[in-house]
Amino acid sequence: MKEKLKERLTDRGQVGIGTLIVFIAMVLVAAIAAGVLINTAGFLQTKSEQTGQESSAQVSNRVQVVSGFGNVANEQVDYINLTVMRGSGSDDINLSTATIEWIGPNTAKTLTSNTTDSITVESSETNLVGSTPYFAVNAIKDPSDSVPVLDEQDDRFKVTLNTTAISGSYLGEGEEVELKLTTQYGAVTIYRANVPQSLSQESAVTV
Repeated sequence: MKEKLKERLTDRGQVGIGTLIVFIAMVLVAAIAAGVLINTAGFLQTKSEQTGQESSAQVSNRVQVVSGFGNVANEQVDYINLTVMRGSGSDDINLSTATIEWIGPNTAKTLTSNTTDSITVESSETNLVGSTPYFAVNAIKDPSDSVPVLDEQDDRFKVTLNTTAISGSYLGEGEEVELKLTTQYGAVTIYRANVPQSLSQESAVTV
């Protein structure tokens, strides 16, 4: 009788130890799973915040085109000037790192900033460096002398595009060019320059 009782107690002890081992294993698995879930949630939150900030920057950090005009020579537009400012609520915008997509009547090109040849913008050679077309940036109003960085809301810069350097020809009457300006934040501003139907006796026209 004593031997049977002792055997039962031994069996119960073994069952209890087995149950304890299973319980500990379940706790460890749950802890590992919880750690993985916490790490994943943290990663997703960080990624979401980063994506939100980038999306916000792409919307807010834009360049605003105040006006545009074309210089007329022999009843054709030989270069386009855009007056630009920092968009409302935008951070500082460095135009030397911006790009402009030129989508014109006969060509489509991506232009970069030419910071070394931005003074003689009336020259027919402006924006010609090798075979790569450039746009030039000059200050119109720049209290902090920050050109080519738009760092104040009052800043006004002139962006010059030489039509012959970019497309190989002047812009004629009634022609249109789409200009897509992309800042370093990825924010895009689209401006459509429309040449008037008549350039007779004009030296400059609004485009």
